[in-house]
Amino acid sequence: MYQFQDGYPEVRMSAIGLLDEQDNPYISVTSEIVYGSLVYRTVDGQTFAQVTIEIRINEKEGDFSKTSRDQLDILTENSNNYQNQEVFSYQKQLDVKPGDYIVEVSVTDNSSGRTVVRETETLIPDPESPVTNLTSIRLSGKINALNNGQYTTITTYDVPSRLDSLRFEFQVTNNDLEDPLTVNASLLKFEADTTAARRLSYNNYSSSSIQYQGVDFRDPQEIDSNVRRLDQPGSVLIEFKYDLLDRGNYRFEVETVDQEGETIYRARDFAVKSKNYPSVASAREMAAPLIYIMDGDKHDEMMEISDSDSLKEAIDRFWLSNVGSQNRARSVINLYYERVEQANKQFSNFKEGWKTDMGMIFILFGPPWYVDRTLNRMQWSYSYDRTDPRRNFYFERTRVPNEHFPFSHYIVQRSQTYFNLVYQQTELWRTGNILETSL
Repeated sequence: MYQFQDGYPEVRMSAIGLLDEQDNPYISVTSEIVYGSLVYRTVDGQTFAQVTIEIRINEKEGDFSKTSRDQLDILTENSNNYQNQEVFSYQKQLDVKPGDYIVEVSVTDNSSGRTVVRETETLIPDPESPVTNLTSIRLSGKINALNNGQYTTITTYDVPSRLDSLRFEFQVTNNDLEDPLTVNASLLKFEADTTAARRLSYNNYSSSSIQYQGVDFRDPQEIDSNVRRLDQPGSVLIEFKYDLLDRGNYRFEVETVDQEGETIYRARDFAVKSKNYPSVASAREMAAPLIYIMDGDKHDEMMEISDSDSLKEAIDRFWLSNVGSQNRARSVINLYYERVEQANKQFSNFKEGWKTDMGMIFILFGPPWYVDRTLNRMQWSYSYDRTDPRRNFYFERTRVPNEHFPFSHYIVQRSQTYFNLVYQQTELWRTGNILETSL
């Protein structure tokens, strides 16, 4: 996930251990830095941000370690780069020995002095070992019109639907000359909640509903299944390519059986989301989150507009007809979609962050004044009085995150007592008075 911290560099990373054509082991590290999260300065007419990227690789059960450190100038000709949600990609390959590793990437914005650290694990099988093994799975995607159609590594759970195709790569090692290896690969799709959050004054979700459960992993839909038989010993790089899938939650999984009859399993979970996710750029991406401040029927009518230009005109009419002043409307629009994008980064899980209960409340009311947490409950307060039923929101975590459900999924406790508060808040947004209030 994004692990967003306001005011800090936004960093996403992935690392995978592989073997080259001569079976030399290395770790490929991909780091992405959001342009708009950096502090820029101009020297001699050149605008740039300066970052220090340090990669530390440590063997989990050994004393092998390796460090790489680079200082980079990220140049820009865009004076509004502080709003740019595109990413600067940094890739590095580091030679190591076979083993299990913890890979840590730290990025320091040299202008602000603030540092962000991201960490992951990866495995490199020993090409000389008689034991069968699988590497991790690398997911990458491409847009044919960009980068000469080259695939680039996807560093997050989320896949923007603007990509043309996806590629999955992994390596298999097998030195058993007498026993060919069979590798099974499957692409699965899971039923998951994709709806925008229900209004705060409505009834609570049933505990059996998909909105409450989040994702149903029990009965996946098999999109593709493939069996590969490997007759030659050594390491083999295997890849699968797919045209971009429909929006939804997926898992690409691979398994084989070693010489002892034990199953070796690897998987890469991901979700295909909106075109520019987590950014909001297209007319449809801008229209959808308006469900929180528009009448339901009018929002449905807006979402039925198929032409992008017509939809953008309808969005502009909504804001301008309510706020009145064009300049004031522009400020309100900027604030609203800034919160939508921050909600995407802070609360993204199996669905877009703005669609979650926490995302909805964050968009309408902004960051909570106080947050109180217990094991599976959380309270957001927008009042000095923590017992005020109108300005405190109580969340329940429906499932504890684990290896098989790695999501933070909270459901707010709804009540009719919120009706007036939400009505007043939506009116503040529609009139533009949200610019003069703290709640």
